[in-house]
Amino acid sequence: MKKIGASVVALLFILGSAMASFSQEKEKLTLTLEKSISLALSQNPYYLASQERVDAAQAKLREAAAQFFPSLNSSGQYNLDEKVMVLDFPSFFPGQRPQRVAIDFTRNYQFSLSFTLPLFTGGRLTSGYNQAKYNLLSSQERVRQTSQETVFNVKKGFYTYLVAKELVNVSQEALDLAERLLQNVKNMYEVGMASRLDLLRAEVRVANLKPPVIQARNNVAIAELSLKTLLGLELVQPVEIVGELTYEPYEVNLEESLAKALANRPELSQVNFQKKMAAEIEKMARAQGLPTLAVSGNYNYWADVFNFKERNWQNFYAFNLVLTIPIFNGFVTSARVAEAKAMFREIEQTEKGLVDGIKFEVRVAILNMNQAKESLLSQEKNVEEAKESVRVAELSYTEGLVTILDVASAQVAFSEARINYLRALYDYDISLAQFEKAMGITWKASE
Repeated sequence: MKKIGASVVALLFILGSAMASFSQEKEKLTLTLEKSISLALSQNPYYLASQERVDAAQAKLREAAAQFFPSLNSSGQYNLDEKVMVLDFPSFFPGQRPQRVAIDFTRNYQFSLSFTLPLFTGGRLTSGYNQAKYNLLSSQERVRQTSQETVFNVKKGFYTYLVAKELVNVSQEALDLAERLLQNVKNMYEVGMASRLDLLRAEVRVANLKPPVIQARNNVAIAELSLKTLLGLELVQPVEIVGELTYEPYEVNLEESLAKALANRPELSQVNFQKKMAAEIEKMARAQGLPTLAVSGNYNYWADVFNFKERNWQNFYAFNLVLTIPIFNGFVTSARVAEAKAMFREIEQTEKGLVDGIKFEVRVAILNMNQAKESLLSQEKNVEEAKESVRVAELSYTEGLVTILDVASAQVAFSEARINYLRALYDYDISLAQFEKAMGITWKASE
């Protein structure tokens, strides 16, 4: 009985743990804009991949620095087979055969230790180290660029969800107005104050407004999945997205914005480091025609019998100063120098195009922001007027002053006004995010 009771307790404990873990897995995650950006910068795979490039560049820099140090290698050798050298010596006695003597210059066991230290390489090692350093700095700027792109994408995904959610409310409100009108027409039709045609028109309008509601809800679900993907979350993770589209006036100066963008954009920093790398490549190419100087040495320890007795083993060592002077390499040096110069000119043209593109991006962002601002201010008052027109049209229809088509037109105008206002608000927030990205502004958690 004790064993059965213990088994039951253990089973209940396992079930309780499983239910607790299941409830934890299904716990809803609250997402604000700041929380979403923080999650993306810690879980987005593309951003994490850019950080791995920095680790690889750091390892490459250590590898380049290691070339300045001496290299030390050891080796062991066992002779599997050999052919002994045989020498013929003339006999000391006339008429006798020459004497044959076998001489063994090899040893069955040999251990060696060798080292090399470069003294002068014509600048090859220094240029290689500088290339690795500039590559690391360029990789760090690439991480900053990816961070800015990730922040912009998250903002866009977050705002897209908010506007999709608001459009559901707009679609549902339009449907509610149509259903309210339908009920009013039914009541008037029953007492003979509305025609059969008005009733049919009201029913058709209600039916036509149901698919947009379904589509709007589907758009919300798609926007939520898109945002989860950007944040590196599992698609089945329940979330509650908290936030609203807002309008905060933001004044900009074109000339100051252009200067700041050209100073902050990580793409320009990357091109600058690439130019420096190309200059170092040219130095390395020129160094191919310069002499090199190095110190090398080796120490050997060998024997015919693998027995560590002093008389069985012999050793010798040698230190060398090695000077290498390239005389002719088939014009490889000049070809590599020409290649490096062409690479440098290519990067310069790329830089010019990038500068023009950044200026264009800043100007477009400012134009879009101003357009959205004007549309927003114009639509804000229009929404209130359209809402009032719906109230007046419904009241006038009840009194027989207008037709049902007039009421439907007022309702459509009200929905369009709300949609235009939401779109202007969305466009303004997106254009502001585009402007911050164009300026090279790095997001901070305090924001």
